[in-house]
Amino acid sequence: MEKRGVFITQFDLDRLNVLIAEKRATGGDHSYLNDLEEELRQADIVDSRDIPANVITMNSKVRIEDAETGEEMVLSLVFPQDADIDEGRISILAPIGTGMIGFKEGDLIEWPVPAGVRKIKVLEILYQPEAAGDFNL
Repeated sequence: MEKRGVFITQFDLDRLNVLIAEKRATGGDHSYLNDLEEELRQADIVDSRDIPANVITMNSKVRIEDAETGEEMVLSLVFPQDADIDEGRISILAPIGTGMIGFKEGDLIEWPVPAGVRKIKVLEILYQPEAAGDFNL
């Protein structure tokens, strides 16, 4: 996964840390949480009112493009309980969700998949809660 300067709100960081702790407390193999923790460790923490409007935050709706196939998708980045792939709501705990958090319009996101490395380009932020003034979604 490409590592570069990503942003996250303090509000999202706090909620994601609680989610990670809850998942780890259930026992079993939760190694998939390591990628999310790494993203959060490397992120620049910004107040919700100061996050740039072109950054993917929790509950953002984005238009992305598969860099290899050119296929475009519209996805919303959500918490696991709100995920519904048929509705375009992808969980933060899914590899693509973990890969998206904190990136901005124009960024190329890379993350490992069993067949190699998947690349998507962030084309447009269609909705970001903080930019819309929705600070507690």
